[in-house]
Amino acid sequence: MKTDIENKLIDKNTKPTSMRILVYDFLSSQEAALSLSEIENHFENADRTTIYRTLKTFEEKGIVHSIQENTTTKYKLCHDGCDEQTHKDWHLHFYCKICKQTTCKEDISFPENVQTHFRIDEIRLFAKGICENCLESLQ
Repeated sequence: MKTDIENKLIDKNTKPTSMRILVYDFLSSQEAALSLSEIENHFENADRTTIYRTLKTFEEKGIVHSIQENTTTKYKLCHDGCDEQTHKDWHLHFYCKICKQTTCKEDISFPENVQTHFRIDEIRLFAKGICENCLESLQ
């Protein structure tokens, strides 16, 4: 598994340091987007600044996309199609008011091939509500 992560990082022009491998591995096991604090809590002995720099490098290289949620930024791994120039992050980010999790709803997206007379570099689709799991438990 470590070699797979190393290769993915190298493919994104990112040096595979120990911390980068650990953060990538942790994020790949998560369903929901996570804040810096949530990631930091998983790595008890790691330096907050190192984790933050890792996330910023990942964002610059198209490895993670950031989701602005009120005053908090959360991070989720990108698909392989993202790179340093383009994040293909044109899907809905959904925040559940009950379980407080932010997830990517890739079945709800803005079409990438829209013909315009201007260039779209970034779209941020964000919704708040109650996720399917919490909604089911309410019934």
